[in-house]
Amino acid sequence: MPSHAKNLMRSPGKRIADARPSRILIVDDEAPQMRALCDTLKDQGYETTGFTRGENALEALKETKFELLLADLMMPGLDGIALLRAARQIDADLAGIIMTGEGTIATAVEAMKSGALDYILKPFKLSAILPVLDRALTVRRLRMENAELERSLRGRTVELEAANKELDAFSYSVAHDLRAPLRSIDGFSHALLEDYASVLGNEGTQYLAHIRESAQNMTELIDALLMLSRVSRSELQHERVDLSALAGDIVSELRLAQPDRQVETVIASGLIAEGDGRLLRAALENLFANAWKFTAPRDRPRVEFAASLRDGQPTYFIRDNGAGFDMAHAKKLFGVFQRLHSEQEFEGTGIGLATVQRIIHRHGGLIWAEGEVDRGATFYFTIGKRAA
Repeated sequence: MPSHAKNLMRSPGKRIADARPSRILIVDDEAPQMRALCDTLKDQGYETTGFTRGENALEALKETKFELLLADLMMPGLDGIALLRAARQIDADLAGIIMTGEGTIATAVEAMKSGALDYILKPFKLSAILPVLDRALTVRRLRMENAELERSLRGRTVELEAANKELDAFSYSVAHDLRAPLRSIDGFSHALLEDYASVLGNEGTQYLAHIRESAQNMTELIDALLMLSRVSRSELQHERVDLSALAGDIVSELRLAQPDRQVETVIASGLIAEGDGRLLRAALENLFANAWKFTAPRDRPRVEFAASLRDGQPTYFIRDNGAGFDMAHAKKLFGVFQRLHSEQEFEGTGIGLATVQRIIHRHGGLIWAEGEVDRGATFYFTIGKRAA
């Protein structure tokens, strides 16, 4: 019997057994060494099966589930590395440890490339081999748990995506169907005001005016919800987008809509991004509209659009000197129907910033805001290199 086999058999050692003993497949062309390993590891709580030929071990793998393969490196026929590669073709979860008397770095590297989790140098003692076995089995268990978790997450992700698509489709359908009756309410109310104002009197006409206003607000809300749904469902188009030009067009439209307002605007030139021009325009429209709206109380309103480099990536921002907000509530800004100001102070649907966030996220970017009450706000956003 080889001296290292005798040392192994004489070495004391205990192992806390699992609920089911781990099965170890031992392959060594030296029969005394193989039997010594089988017997000694069995005493430590493992279930062992041994062979002197790799071909026989592969046949056993097809019939029985093993957690770990402990194989000698130098063997006739299939050596340890070739055996491990073939064994992992049968069972990809199999942990492998190579036993070698050579002890060279090249051998260890080659063993690791073949899928071995570790290697053991001969001659060895029980006190040396047990920690290696436990470590390899722990790594195997963690890998399997991680793989199962990834499978579960993928499954949940698929389910969540399907549910979101169904919800978006439902929201789109409901919102679309609500527009027709709202148009009727608004239209007939308008007709009543025009044709029967004298009959209705002042109080009646005021009631109808409130009805029209509510119907129009509801229509705006539905349009915003439809936009939010389209942002989620539409396929992204990838193109070079001149954000500076888009911002200039949007500001011109805002000035036309409110010709009495004098707002100082500063738009940096040469702001270029890769993404969906239609969606990025929608994002900028919402951000500029917000800045335009919240600077209304200012004597000298100012809105700036520019960019800076952060960690080597362009970070775009729209800054205003408007009403601002309390940073304690910053997380609420991008929620659907979340408002930090009352509708009496500033009109709006509470959906615009949620739409912006969804557009930016679909472009692989981030969006956040900084502000101070009565000192204005700044909205920052990035656009990732790869859109999703």
